Amino acid sequence: MTENPTRRALLLVNSKARRGKEAMEPIIARLRGGGLDVTTEPFEALPEIARDIVRLRDTADLVIVCGGDGSVSSAAVAAMESGLPLGIMPMGTANDLARTLEIPMDLLKAADVIAAGKSRKIDIGTVNGHAFFNVASIGLSTELAQGLDPVLKRRFGRLGYALAALKVLSRANRFTAEIKEKESATRVATYQIAVGNGRHYGGGNVVQEDAEIDDGHLDLYSLEMDNVWKLALMLRSFRSGKHGAWQEVRTAKCVEFDIETNRPMPVNADGEIVTSTPAHFKVHPKAISVFTPETASGNAN
Repeated sequence: MTENPTRRALLLVNSKARRGKEAMEPIIARLRGGGLDVTTEPFEALPEIARDIVRLRDTADLVIVCGGDGSVSSAAVAAMESGLPLGIMPMGTANDLARTLEIPMDLLKAADVIAAGKSRKIDIGTVNGHAFFNVASIGLSTELAQGLDPVLKRRFGRLGYALAALKVLSRANRFTAEIKEKESATRVATYQIAVGNGRHYGGGNVVQEDAEIDDGHLDLYSLEMDNVWKLALMLRSFRSGKHGAWQEVRTAKCVEFDIETNRPMPVNADGEIVTSTPAHFKVHPKAISVFTPETASGNAN
């Protein structure tokens, strides 16, 4: 019986992530104990991630990203083009992709998932060529991403998001946009337009109640209420993905969307500002393999 060759793992570590200063030695030891030959590469800025994968792709059989959702999304296109499967060590604040894929928040258990080698092919969303796994949006969440103090985010986690959100809501205004899908175009006055690829976003909110990260389409919603504070009444429905039941929330499903605004507006993808309107959103079905627990829904070898 021939032994399986040792798999070479490129471990990309973001020391600036909320949990990025946790000792890496036990995690590396766990990965090596699971049969992986680990090479560690630190990064501080998100653009470094894709460059590292491209530069080192021939020395690795898989890529492991230690960081938050923005870090993982920054690896997506390079990992997809290299054909390397992706491992996730959830070391950010919200870790919504890990939540969607049922990856443990305990880092040693997350290492065990990667070492076990079970993978699932999932979709990638792009906006103007920038990848996102969870959601990309225009409006309120973008203002939140721009106004969130990194010190507040690191120190208080989700509470930091909540405090920043209250500040954003207190000065929110609607904007005008045109949403195009297939052959139709709709003009709206809205506080936010969000386009989801996965299931969870924003620390556990659900993009749409039947959304999955391998369903081959994008889920859009637009917040078109007169008073932004009505969002407080809608919070429970956003946690369950049933917000489309409110008449003030427009929803749609498609494989591509185009959104234009009267003036250029920034676009937030998985917590990072990556581009601006006009924005073209597209889904890439089953574009990348990600290591997930053997018991996770949708898991396949």
